[in-house]
Amino acid sequence: MKIQKIALITFITLLATIGQTPINRSAIVGITQASAQTPEARKAEAERLMKQGIQEYRKRQFPAAIQSWQQALIIYQEIKDRQGEYEVQGSLGFAYYNLRNYPKVIEHHSSSLAIAREIQNSKDERLFLDSLGFAYYALGNYPKAIEYYQQSLAIARKSQDPQSEENALGGIGLAYYYLGDYPKAIEYHSLSLAIARKLKDRQSQGKSLGNLGLAYHALGDYKKAIDYQQQRLAIAREIKDSLGEGQSLGNLGLAYRALGDYPKAIEYHQQSLVVFQKIKDLLGEGRALGNLGSIYHALGDYPKAIEYYSSSLVILRKIKNRQGEAQSLGNIGSVYYAVGNYPKAIEYHQQSLVVFQAMKDRLGEGRALSNLGLAYDALEEYPKSINYYSSSLAIFKEIKNRPGEGAALGSLGNAYYALGDYKKAIDYQKQSLAIKRAINDRAGEGISLNNLGIAFYKQGNLSDAEKVLYEGIKVWESLRDKKLADTNKVSLFDTQRITYIVLQKVLIAQNKTDAALEIAERGRARAFVELLASRLSTNNKQTDKSSSSPTIDQIKQIAQQQNATLVQYSITSDQFLVAGKQKYKTSDLYIWVIKPNGEVTFRKVDLKSLWQKDNTSLEELVTQSRVGIGAGRGRGGIIARQNPDAANVKKPLQKLYDILIKDIADLLPKNPEDRVIFIPQDSLFLAPFPALLDAKGKYLIEKHTILTAPAIQVLDFTHQLKRGRQTNYNNALIVGNPIMPVVSTEPGKPATKLDPLPGAELEAKTIAQMLKTQAILGKDATKANILSRLSSADVIHLATHGWADDYRGLGSWIALAPSSNDDGLLKAEEILDLKLKAQLVVLSACETGKGKLSGDGVIGLSRSLISAGVPSVLVSLWQVPDQPTQYLMVEFYKSLQTQPDKALALRQAMLNTKEKFPSAGDWAAFTLIGER
Repeated sequence: MKIQKIALITFITLLATIGQTPINRSAIVGITQASAQTPEARKAEAERLMKQGIQEYRKRQFPAAIQSWQQALIIYQEIKDRQGEYEVQGSLGFAYYNLRNYPKVIEHHSSSLAIAREIQNSKDERLFLDSLGFAYYALGNYPKAIEYYQQSLAIARKSQDPQSEENALGGIGLAYYYLGDYPKAIEYHSLSLAIARKLKDRQSQGKSLGNLGLAYHALGDYKKAIDYQQQRLAIAREIKDSLGEGQSLGNLGLAYRALGDYPKAIEYHQQSLVVFQKIKDLLGEGRALGNLGSIYHALGDYPKAIEYYSSSLVILRKIKNRQGEAQSLGNIGSVYYAVGNYPKAIEYHQQSLVVFQAMKDRLGEGRALSNLGLAYDALEEYPKSINYYSSSLAIFKEIKNRPGEGAALGSLGNAYYALGDYKKAIDYQKQSLAIKRAINDRAGEGISLNNLGIAFYKQGNLSDAEKVLYEGIKVWESLRDKKLADTNKVSLFDTQRITYIVLQKVLIAQNKTDAALEIAERGRARAFVELLASRLSTNNKQTDKSSSSPTIDQIKQIAQQQNATLVQYSITSDQFLVAGKQKYKTSDLYIWVIKPNGEVTFRKVDLKSLWQKDNTSLEELVTQSRVGIGAGRGRGGIIARQNPDAANVKKPLQKLYDILIKDIADLLPKNPEDRVIFIPQDSLFLAPFPALLDAKGKYLIEKHTILTAPAIQVLDFTHQLKRGRQTNYNNALIVGNPIMPVVSTEPGKPATKLDPLPGAELEAKTIAQMLKTQAILGKDATKANILSRLSSADVIHLATHGWADDYRGLGSWIALAPSSNDDGLLKAEEILDLKLKAQLVVLSACETGKGKLSGDGVIGLSRSLISAGVPSVLVSLWQVPDQPTQYLMVEFYKSLQTQPDKALALRQAMLNTKEKFPSAGDWAAFTLIGER
């Protein structure tokens, strides 16, 4: 029998029953007793058993085939028939492949490889090298996989076999991908693609393009990932490769999910599901359902996530795909972990573990043990979590899975940190760091340096903590490729910002308050700063220089340049990283006040007392303050405003004042017309600063003129945008109450038509009359019409509906009239690519200052407008009511006609509106970002 023939059958599918194959001991005894037969008779019996095994194999009865071949192997070894042993070892290896029993594959194909070399059969030698490479790859031993694939590659090149060369290159690329060495993976997949193109092998081209897409996805370059997956999709459709089509649609869904575009991700996964259902590919269907589950998991819709994961589990069990079954059980466990139901999470991770153990999938077993460790860690049962982490570490060491080993050591370090055993925590983090450096896992290195620095800090070793955390920041910043898309930089930075926060704590503990301010500024809005620098600079050197984080002297210069008091907030916490995710408890609020004369003062507010006293976090207090003032339904809707003097309204605003303002009140200017620019962080971007109440019941806006900015350095750029340009209010684009589009604001929810806004129409007409221009209203206010006028206007005022995309940010929109070519939604991602000359943009709509909260500030409409060249943006922080908003906006433009300072005009408009509409929810929603 020919080894190659059995191999072809094997590689068509790997979907058979998984498990250990029982050996018929009595049959073996019978064969042993028959050893008195002649060698010829014994060989004939072995050949009969071989043929019987082949018949069972072709019927996909793999356990029965193995049983026949095991008996034949005993005979061949007994009569010393090397050729027969060679063939049966190879066949057994392929049978175990179908059962996904990779240790057995390695056992039999290692023997086959030795014999192939002995008989100098280079073709079969390459086949077994590929087989061993894949087996080690499946077990997670990627260095060993690369070793075997490299040997196979050498033979393919020597024998000038481009098809085999392409296959080996792809195997090496995948191994490097799972090692986390994505540039190396791209290198090998690119070589594989070049050969496939030369051979005009469209199937292999599609496979290589898909793999390149996955590598770029892992690098965070989602634009390239989508491009490669689209190319793969086109090929799959061209050659009617439905399986490839379904896979590429699924990978596109994963890319859009990574971008935070969940509606598009759902759309692609649904298409993928339809393709797999059409071709009756149950494995693909199960995976598509699992992918949909993961999106709803990310959206926080946990019941729906469990529904999809459970549907996936049913299918994978039906087709006896044990590995998929185990993964689905783990996914369900992760949902229960996310909702804090740790006992239920443990139950599912235990089931997952049992399946992985039954199929001897050591890599899956190690991961399931790690998940159990995390669940017990969350329950603060640290001895148990340490036990599970230690078990997973032993497995990763056994299968030589260095990434898993490094992660398990880090988890052990985190557990000992939680127990207060900082010496052990440091030891484990050092071991983890050494492995991550050895395998060139730069992201993992950053995590280990972060956690090591925190352990040093807790141990009281401040000098080592400072040194290690600065090293960690250097690693993070080296990973931020200047060529990455802005959204990718934002996502990447959000996984790294903890290190900046902890380093601030270390520096403050050493009374290095100026250095801590530099790190606080260095650790925010970096992607935004780089984006603005690239748009304002004429060359790369200038961009690099202007985007580098500011020194304390430069920060002082910016305060002087703005002629304003800057107030920078930094929310700190006791934090460490678990697989790149934060685990923390909020501790202190750091506040720096920088006066126009360059004087810098640092103050600290203890946030732990807030939790201990009221069982409330700072984020919850911000939410309470917003709810209390009626941040409810928006323009066109009726908002039930409470009495502004009611205790439940005033109390959160007073508490927030005590935390954010009270300790620095003596440092703020006494003249109410002197500007104060707040630089918030996280939930503080949503805080109603103008409505904060002091002990005497006075609102903050009554005492100060207020602006905001995402970072001090951003103020330098908005100042550059404004320099030398005068605002021509007679060149204004005024839009009000367009014919409303039909839109869905939630994935999976039906679209509805937005309500008309008569107040917005009156507002637009009144302001247009004041500015001596004509308002664009109703059916004329189409997206196409407004887009064609945006770049030429000096002032842009849009009075309509708005919506904030909390998940992705760039999906935030302003509603305009739809046409046959568009849906009428002007999105933040479209504005980002515009070049605007406007000095002021007013978005008189709901939540236009909201979006996705990130370490880069608020990703949404305001950020996109500043990036497009606008130095001053007026936006709302909640759903504003129609009539009071119309009144406030008219008052704002009235004030601008008597003096040009936009911040002062907004303050005066708020005070005037407050007289007519006393509820803070009616007048305090708007904030001016950027220049006065």
